[in-house]
Amino acid sequence: MSITFHIPSALREFTAGKSRVRLDQSPATLADALSALWTLYPGLRDRIATEQGQVRQHVNIFIGNEDVRYTGGLASPVAAGVEISIVPAVSGGSTACWTLVQSRFQDISSESLNQGETS
Repeated sequence: MSITFHIPSALREFTAGKSRVRLDQSPATLADALSALWTLYPGLRDRIATEQGQVRQHVNIFIGNEDVRYTGGLASPVAAGVEISIVPAVSGGSTACWTLVQSRFQDISSESLNQGETS
């Protein structure tokens, strides 16, 4: 079974414009999944990870609806069929910006649920 990455618009120039990247593998951890993604699209690596291989502070990654910062980081388990969302952090104190990020994440989650019902 495959996994799917949701790519934010700011990073789509590195995925030939794709908003979703499907991997036909079932990696065990987030680190394995990202490694497979970077093999296909090497330009993403420096935008997502530091030189030490850690997820950049301003990049949020969700496995399903779970923020990987609270599930084990790069060691977080990845189940077959899961969707992984890469969400750049929004800086500044604007409530409107935070509302926009939350809304977008809910759109991705709803879209995934709806696709699951039709599959």
